[in-house]
Amino acid sequence: MQTASQPASSLCAEPCAAPAPDDPLNSRQRLAASHGAPDGQGRFRAGPLLVIAGAGTGKTATLAHRVAHLVLQGVDPQRVLLLTFSRRAAQEMVRRAESIVNLQMARQGRRGAWRLPWAGTFHSIGARLLREHAAQLGLDPSFGILDRADAADLIDLLRHEQGLSTKTQRFPRKDACLAIYSHRVNTGWPLERVLEQAFPWCAQWADELRALFRAYVERKQSHGVLDYDDLLLWWHAAVSDPALAAEIGMRFDHVLVDEYQDTNALQAQILFALKPDGDGLTVVGDDAQSIYSFRAADIGNILSFPERFSPPATRITLELNYRSVQPVLDAANALLAEAPHQYPKTLRATRGSGAMPRLVTVLDERAQAEHVATEVLRQREAGVALRRQAVLFRSSHHSDLLELELTRRNIPFVKHGGLKFLEAAHVKDLLALLRWADNPRHGIASFRALQLMNGFGPVNAQRCRDHVAAAGHRLAALAGFPAPAAAGDEWPAFVALMGTLADPATGWPGQVDLARRWYQPVLERRHEDAQVRAADLDMLAAVAPQFGSRERFLTELALDPPQACGDLAGAPLLDEDYLILSTVHSAKGQEWDAVYLLNVADGNFPNEYATGDPQAIEEERRLLYVALTRARDTLQLIEPQRYHVTGQARFGDRYVHGARSRFLGAAVLARLERAGEAPCATPAASRAAGAPRVDVAARLRSMW
Repeated sequence: MQTASQPASSLCAEPCAAPAPDDPLNSRQRLAASHGAPDGQGRFRAGPLLVIAGAGTGKTATLAHRVAHLVLQGVDPQRVLLLTFSRRAAQEMVRRAESIVNLQMARQGRRGAWRLPWAGTFHSIGARLLREHAAQLGLDPSFGILDRADAADLIDLLRHEQGLSTKTQRFPRKDACLAIYSHRVNTGWPLERVLEQAFPWCAQWADELRALFRAYVERKQSHGVLDYDDLLLWWHAAVSDPALAAEIGMRFDHVLVDEYQDTNALQAQILFALKPDGDGLTVVGDDAQSIYSFRAADIGNILSFPERFSPPATRITLELNYRSVQPVLDAANALLAEAPHQYPKTLRATRGSGAMPRLVTVLDERAQAEHVATEVLRQREAGVALRRQAVLFRSSHHSDLLELELTRRNIPFVKHGGLKFLEAAHVKDLLALLRWADNPRHGIASFRALQLMNGFGPVNAQRCRDHVAAAGHRLAALAGFPAPAAAGDEWPAFVALMGTLADPATGWPGQVDLARRWYQPVLERRHEDAQVRAADLDMLAAVAPQFGSRERFLTELALDPPQACGDLAGAPLLDEDYLILSTVHSAKGQEWDAVYLLNVADGNFPNEYATGDPQAIEEERRLLYVALTRARDTLQLIEPQRYHVTGQARFGDRYVHGARSRFLGAAVLARLERAGEAPCATPAASRAAGAPRVDVAARLRSMW
């Protein structure tokens, strides 16, 4: 690893030339895609490779071409493992790789179809491998998977059982408990260190939390379920056995990892267990875009990667940017140059010059909202569609005043955040039926499914679960349970449904429809907007056949859940057009023609909670860098001069002055165009300056 004070160099000494007309890759991309050589014995060998892909430098294209290159060199696609952080990313890379291979084969007069069966997220691939090796791990191969909401509910149940909900002092709620547990698992830190560094307000509850997590692990095991973090934890435990690690590692000649800067300690250790000498291991990422430490991502994984091997891994840096105009990149480069620890890179634009980014100073957050709304409409009239514009912010609540202003001006918008698709009650209800059929020991799914019927409260639901458990968890035993009279005709239909779903002879296509038909009367009874919610369930039924089995359907939805039904069907048609509002974290990987960044001031960039922690401050710098590099053509950074203090009504109109972001030093400011006005003058000052007491001309203009 090099630091910013050292000469910027790459193990790729070749200049970063633009691609030739018949070659979609530039020279450095091509070098990364073709790394390695045949060994003379019919195998394509490649040592460890680190690709530092700067923002907008064609990371996805490079990785897809590398997959295609391996296949065209004779590597069996079954022996290629591609790990990503979202299902969509894996699908896009596989689609591109297939297109490249098919085109080359057509040029060579060859025919044939190929597929890359081992492409997916870390968690989904982990789930598949655990099912295959379940017997060696003492694991039931039909284990269920808890999504985040179900895991939190289970912790909440145990929290109540252990009397932690009745403490006289504040004890962390279920979501905080799950976050602590997850951080402990993914970092590998002792619980005390996790509490001290990430959750200091919970430090006094270390003993109680340890007992809670022990009960949580035991309850999951008794129910035959794993949670999101268990998939990595069990995979890591599996490859901790040298023989099993070698068995799993030998099935893959090449392992490729996307967004390596976002990996945590467990994921890195899994990779090194699979490929201890780095043979066939390719990782792609950008240390400058490591912004997920709150999810236990460790930037040290990418910074230390080359030195993990002897000789060190080959490093190739991609710097030719295909997204932004050069003035935007100049500002981003200047910001990043001040980072103390990094792989040096200087982004250069293929699109040439353009408008300088603007630093706009406004009086307060209300003026900020008015300015952004005005600029959005101005850009729209200039031909930039609303959906090609985005407003980014550090924290979700920063857009509150802007949302009011957009509504007042009739500007439609979509905000990334809020209730997730799988957290909606009707979606969870339907999936509970399928999850219980898939894993009869799934306690949370069975508890929810049973309580969909009249007469089944917690007591009767538990009685029924005990009845099924006594029969060896056979769902056919439901027929012998004396259901409460209030369940009426729902009960026989429910017994028939669960029997059909649990029958191995029942084919997967159509199972969602079966559950959907039984659930329809429940939906109408429980929800006034049943017709609207029914559309979500129709969407689930429509996409279910895309998955090869019920297990794959439930696994993928739990591990890579859609944020909204639109994620299943494509972009939502909310209006003829709509503006994008998003946190910077949610915007990573996206791009827009025009970007507006709110509240660029100390306390927001960097966030006030990062103060005093040098590593946290540097992550905040990287977060600002990610925000800047989302812009293609125009970029505006808005800095309010003052912020109104909430919750201080007794003091009247109180506010605090904002300080300029410490990241906007002289080098960065030199690459920004300054705009905005000084604070509004007081009425007395206006009169002293000779301003008219009554602006009649303005009144007359406002009539029209």
